[in-house]
Amino acid sequence: MEIQKDLIHLRKSFATKEDAITFCGEQLVSGGYVTESYVPAMIERNKELSVYMGNFIAIPHGTDAAKKDVLKTGITIVQVPRGVDFGDENDPKIATVLFGIAGVGNEHLDLIQKISIFCADVDNVVKLADATTADEIANLLNAVEV
Repeated sequence: MEIQKDLIHLRKSFATKEDAITFCGEQLVSGGYVTESYVPAMIERNKELSVYMGNFIAIPHGTDAAKKDVLKTGITIVQVPRGVDFGDENDPKIATVLFGIAGVGNEHLDLIQKISIFCADVDNVVKLADATTADEIANLLNAVEV
């Protein structure tokens, strides 16, 4: 899928993982990808099973029950230079790049797979985290068909 530059956000900071997830969800709402009720389902999904994927990335997305709230498949990318902790005090899990996703049908699984493959190479995550423009991020991801 083509990465939309208006859904790329650079140099953000969040006090909590819930704030970070909410921001991702709000971007999907404002882009017309999901209804507003998808956002709390994204937070619920993280409570059920962490959306932290390792290698400094998190992929916030909604619960299966929230599939009815997905209007079209979309992705927002949020760069968090200081990181946001998706773990707990005993096991920190710092994410510096967030991929908020929503998928029609099972398209979210395809998105997660493509993001995970790209980000399995930590050098790719570093490139995303160090990017200074939305164009840079879009070019990196569009080149690998994320």
